[in-house]
Amino acid sequence: MAKGRGKATLKSALQSQQSRLKAKERAAHAAEIARVNDDRARRKGGNKKMKLDSRTLDSEKGKGVDVHWKGKSKAATQDIPRRPTIPFNPTDTILLVGEGNFSFARALAACSDTGSSSSTHPALISLAHLPAKNITATAHDTEEECYEKYPDAREIVEELRSKGVEVEFGVDAGKLEVLAKGKAKGKGKELRRWDKIVWNFPHAGKGITDQDRNILSNQLLILSFLRSAAKVLKQGPVPDVMAASGKKRKRKADEDDDEDDEDGQQSEGEDASQTTSPSGSRGTVLITLRNVTPYTLWDVPKLAKSPPPPTQGSTPSNPKYTLLRSFVFYRSLWRGYEHRMTKGERVNGQGKTGEGGEDRTWEFCLKD
Repeated sequence: MAKGRGKATLKSALQSQQSRLKAKERAAHAAEIARVNDDRARRKGGNKKMKLDSRTLDSEKGKGVDVHWKGKSKAATQDIPRRPTIPFNPTDTILLVGEGNFSFARALAACSDTGSSSSTHPALISLAHLPAKNITATAHDTEEECYEKYPDAREIVEELRSKGVEVEFGVDAGKLEVLAKGKAKGKGKELRRWDKIVWNFPHAGKGITDQDRNILSNQLLILSFLRSAAKVLKQGPVPDVMAASGKKRKRKADEDDDEDDEDGQQSEGEDASQTTSPSGSRGTVLITLRNVTPYTLWDVPKLAKSPPPPTQGSTPSNPKYTLLRSFVFYRSLWRGYEHRMTKGERVNGQGKTGEGGEDRTWEFCLKD
């Protein structure tokens, strides 16, 4: 009975969190509509006026249209700034979790091949000395399942292994310590640890049509991952990623301290690429998601910073993390990278998601 009550408590806590976040998003949604309509109401002559309602706003955002309309709609662009944020150091040991067809692992490993190649973004030149052996790329699928879902994965995996990248299959993101124990060196008594643990576009992939249940399923997945990652992160001082560039974290003036008051948003500009974690510092977790509904309803920063309280007879309590920063993730920066659907077999491994809208990476470290 205690176990059942524990699960109910966790579910209630997450659902309550969902409700608060939905209310907050509805208020922001209404405010955005009012702001845009007010801007248009002040316009004198020239371009045709158009009243914006909730349906129009949703439609335009869904198409990647800039709702800060200046007379005509224009497609949102994802131009890469001169110095985008690169969260890796060439000395980092990097664990990639939930790779689909391993195209991100290939793009990361390719940085050492291209060096100063004209096809490589200048910000990636710093990774020219990243050893391929420092990269561990993993997938939840078995090797056979992976190749069945993603036909191009076999060739990519062969390329990665030929370079010295460690590729592992059947790795549960909620049980990373199993991988760490299996690969621990020496007497095998100490867990292997990583400087960076990266999960790009996590998704439970259960095909749940009810949005609330789908959100809950993915929140539980994220909590499990964060709980497991804490056991295999490198230990050390808290990384001061902002000090390296002299930039300060932005804060929204209208947010309260007891809410998700910091999204750690970092300006993309002249010094952004210099804001990597200093070598020897505490390991970090990087989670990338589309910064649009329903993914924003997962509220990943809140799950990491203020996880639901421990539940009797249920899973262990989650450690608390500190949000170091968040920044735009540019898919086109990583040459050849394609985010594939979790259930790749639905479209013969060619299913892609995330057309339109911003992708954002949140970087966390364990809180003292």
